[in-house]
Amino acid sequence: MQHSILDRIYITFLAILIVSFGVLIVFTSFMTRRSLVSEKRETLSNEAALIASQTVMGYLSGRYDKPGLESLFRYYSSALEADVWYVDEYGRVVATSHMESTGKDTERGQMTGDIPYNIYQLDPEYQIDSMASQTGNFYGLYKNDMISVNVPVHLEHMDENQRVLDSEPKGALILHATVSQINELLRNIYSIVLIPCLVIIVIAFVFLAVVSRKVLTPVKKLSVVANEYSKGNLDVQTGIHSADEIGQLAESMEYMAAELSKLEEYRRDFVSNISHDFRSPLTSIKGYIEAMKDGTIPPEKQERYLDIVLNETQRLMKLTQGLLDLNHLESYGPYLKLKEFDIIEVINATLNTFEIKCIDKGVAIYLNNHAEDTTVMADKTKIQQVIYNLIDNALKFTPRGKRIYVTVTDKEKDDKLHISVKDEGMGMDEEMQKKVFIRFYKGDASRGKDKTGTGLGLAITKEIIKAHHEVITVTSKVDEGTEFVFTLSKASSARNH
Repeated sequence: MQHSILDRIYITFLAILIVSFGVLIVFTSFMTRRSLVSEKRETLSNEAALIASQTVMGYLSGRYDKPGLESLFRYYSSALEADVWYVDEYGRVVATSHMESTGKDTERGQMTGDIPYNIYQLDPEYQIDSMASQTGNFYGLYKNDMISVNVPVHLEHMDENQRVLDSEPKGALILHATVSQINELLRNIYSIVLIPCLVIIVIAFVFLAVVSRKVLTPVKKLSVVANEYSKGNLDVQTGIHSADEIGQLAESMEYMAAELSKLEEYRRDFVSNISHDFRSPLTSIKGYIEAMKDGTIPPEKQERYLDIVLNETQRLMKLTQGLLDLNHLESYGPYLKLKEFDIIEVINATLNTFEIKCIDKGVAIYLNNHAEDTTVMADKTKIQQVIYNLIDNALKFTPRGKRIYVTVTDKEKDDKLHISVKDEGMGMDEEMQKKVFIRFYKGDASRGKDKTGTGLGLAITKEIIKAHHEVITVTSKVDEGTEFVFTLSKASSARNH
């Protein structure tokens, strides 16, 4: 049988409470019993010393005979709820508080045998002259546990000034008190403690139920929503808007569902884009070859159209190579050949390759260097490819008469160089900025402005920067232009590490 989380919480909580209260009760019982027994021993010892001075001394001095002594013992026995014995210095049991000194039924409990004539019959090593106490059945004489104390009795001889001359041992006074009184007291304590414990358990379970349901109800909602997501129903909302961890998890799940729903759109766009990029040149190639084959294009004009076919073939090869490179970058990461080089030199060399394109399009490119040390540690070839892709992208979307700025900055307390490529082109909205690094995504929806691009340049650029453990960001406003910024580690910082 499968238990819910709430069931497990209840069972665990109940087990913890039972074990905790069990340990508490056992420990409290042990300490309370020990304290009560110790207190009872001390009380019996004090009372035994008092009885010895008031009665036994009277008996030894002749004021009381044996019946009178036993009568006093019965009085003290009733008051103290204890059996009283007097044993002389030879171990003989002289007097007891029992009605019959040989009877098995005493006033305080059942005895397993007769009261012995001599205490040494019970224990030959019994120490009459020592202050001692014990808990038990007193050498098997009692059926129940008793607290027994032994208080020595001494007959003191005085001079005429009532000063003690010497002390003569005259046996001991032994008191036996049943522990049933302590057990009864402990039972009363248990009954007093048990009710509050039960009340605490009930209150704790009510509180646990309230808290658990408050926590587990949204968890169950998340489980149901996650199950719907697994079935492909990504439009389901959790309905949880709390500011705690559960709310954050719900928000993350809804965001994940939204992104997954967009994934299908991305997939359709990807298939559409790649189909378009492959179909267009293939259609051109097929059409021109068929035209040359059936004579529609005369032989004297075939060279011109063969050049077109060659350009389309090179475009297909470029597209295929870009896909292969991107898949390799995403799967394994690029193989980097790190070395020190001046980023300004790489930027200048790259700008030179765009000189003719810039002249033809009427776009000016400016290089601004705000860094003192422009030496970086990176893969020179890959970084040159990044700069080329960013400038090429900026040039495509910058209209005639506008400018492109390449800026290198060195921020304080930063071991990075920040390279920016900013244009004054058409710009992008927030949704386009989220998709700009997706393969085959092109900013112009018509797809008619850029016939040579593959839509893979920025995706490859991001993978190269990521392989360098650096970051690239994009900032853009519609009709105001776009800025790409990526970082590179300074060579000095790399050497220090």
